[in-house]
Order: sequence, then C-alpha cells, then structure tokens
Amino acid sequence: METESRTSHTFDKAHTFDAPHAFDELDLKLLSALEVDARASFSRIGAVLGVSDQTVARRFRRLTSDAGLRVVAVRDAERLGQDQWMLRLRCVPDSATVIADALAKRDDTQWIGLGSGGTEIVCMTRPRHPGDHDDLLLGKLPRTPSVVEIRAQQLLHRFFGGPDGWMRKFRALDDDQLAALAPRPEEASGPARIEPEDEPLLAVLERDGRASHPELQRATGRSESAVRRRLAALLASGAVYIDVEYRSEAFGYPLSAVLWITTAPSALHSVGEALATHHEIAYAAATAGPSHIVVTAVVRDTAGLYAYLSGPLGRLEGVQHVETTPFLRRVKQLTYRYPGRG
Repeated sequence: METESRTSHTFDKAHTFDAPHAFDELDLKLLSALEVDARASFSRIGAVLGVSDQTVARRFRRLTSDAGLRVVAVRDAERLGQDQWMLRLRCVPDSATVIADALAKRDDTQWIGLGSGGTEIVCMTRPRHPGDHDDLLLGKLPRTPSVVEIRAQQLLHRFFGGPDGWMRKFRALDDDQLAALAPRPEEASGPARIEPEDEPLLAVLERDGRASHPELQRATGRSESAVRRRLAALLASGAVYIDVEYRSEAFGYPLSAVLWITTAPSALHSVGEALATHHEIAYAAATAGPSHIVVTAVVRDTAGLYAYLSGPLGRLEGVQHVETTPFLRRVKQLTYRYPGRG
C-alpha cells in the first residue's frame, strides 16, 4: 500500500536529510530520481519509488511551487570546448545588488552570489556565442563605474557538478532503484556539437527539460522520430544535459560559500577528486589564476561551514591555503534566478 511519510530520514552516516516540515523522504527520492533521468515519466518514477504516478505528479507540482524545482536543458560548455570563467567583482557599497541582478539577466552567466558584506559579486560566465566573453570582460564590466576591481580565473577542468547532481550525495535511492531509473545508454556517434538547426529544439528544452516529444516536434517542424534521435544524440555526446534545479534552502541547506583553494601543483588533481566526494560540495573545478581550485559548498549554517573547513577540508593533504567567500545572497544558479530582495 502506498504511504506518504513525513518523517526525516538518515541516508548516510556523514550526511543527513532533515528538511523543513513541508518536505520529506519521498520528496528527496523524487529529486534524486530526476537527477538520474529528468525526463523519466511519472509512472516509471512511481513504479521505482513504490507510489502512484498521481502521487509523483502531485509532489512534482508542490516542489515546483514551494522549492523552485525546474527541469531544464543546459549546454555543457566543458564538453563543447567553450571557455568558462569565474569572476570576482569588487563593487562600491550599495551597487553590488543592482549589478548582480543585471548580470543574472544575461544568458551567459550562472552561479551568481553576493559576498563580502554585499560588496563582492562572484559570477561564472558561460559564453553562448563567440565574442560574448570579450563583450562582458573587456567591454561592459570595465566601463561600469561601480565595479572597482575585476579578477577572472579560467576554469580548466570540472571535478564535480554539471550533469552530476548534488542531491545524489544524500543516497536516497538504493543501487537497484538507481539501476531501474538509469536511461538506456546511447552510444555517441560523433563529438559534442550543437548545430544551428538544433536551436529550436534547445529553445524549448531550456524552458522545460521535460517537454514531450510532440511538443518538440511542433516547435522544430521535424518528425517525432527525428526529434527523438537528435535529442538522444545530443545527450549521448554530452553537448547537452538535463539539469534539475531547486532552492537548497527549502531542504534545510540555506548557506552556500565559494572556496578558493590553493594546492601544491602535484596535489591539484588528487585534491580535486577528493573534494568531488565531499557531501558539502555542489561544484568543484580546477582554475587558472591565484587559486588552483574553486568549489561551491552548501551547508546548513555557519557552524556547518566551520565544521567543514576545519574537518574534511582541513584534513585534506595537499591543501595549502583556503579563502572563503560566504554568499550573503544567492542571485542565480545555472539558469534559475532568485527573486530580488529589498
């Protein structure tokens, strides 16, 4: 018999789920299932989770309205060979919020947060077209009087993030459930590449990653079988992945921080690989610049951040220096913009 429990649950000895009363174990399992296959039908997810498809649909709608759940297609800049940069902008007081909100409206930005008491903006750029990066770094930002310093670090290699969802670190699903949900692997027939004729298809999926094949057929004018084949090819090549976005604070993790980590050169890769396994880390990448690795940590509170810095990170061999920038306010995730605050 189907049940909808509202009790918290410990999925891993080192990482517990203890969300606010509005969400429970089933919600976490649903998010984890979507991270495995964001386009899986509600009936398939329900069969694996042991609930009806109506329950899955109801939970999906509630997560959408109350936790900001969005399923969207994302172009993988790393797989496409496109440059990505992490920017640190120091602004005059009272200007950072306006600048951050303006950056959030751009298609070529993601992971925007306000730090350092509201005078620093941390922003990742993801150029969509040739020249976008130059336009932002060499054009608009230097001409903005309120920006007094720009520090840019190029991202060299992703250790965690992108198609790897943070929610999987809760281990809400067992191995059998993961296997049952995993989509049938498609063999890539060529390099990761997005063709001009793919743009109508991606325009729909970037708004709704769960758009049906008939919807995609109408938007593209191609046959349903052609749409299926092209979407499968894009996903198999890694040019595109379907991302699951949500507000982590809705699940009891409201605090995030960017950590700028310096390592011994010989330890760069081993430290990055180790960071990818830490429960607190939602994103980790090697960078070219003053620091060698940049990560986004997501924790419950300042005590949790201290425990991570002094514990798992502090014990990691090869780490030489860490600079921490807690987010005063998150402005944007990948494509999700947080509401402005007065």
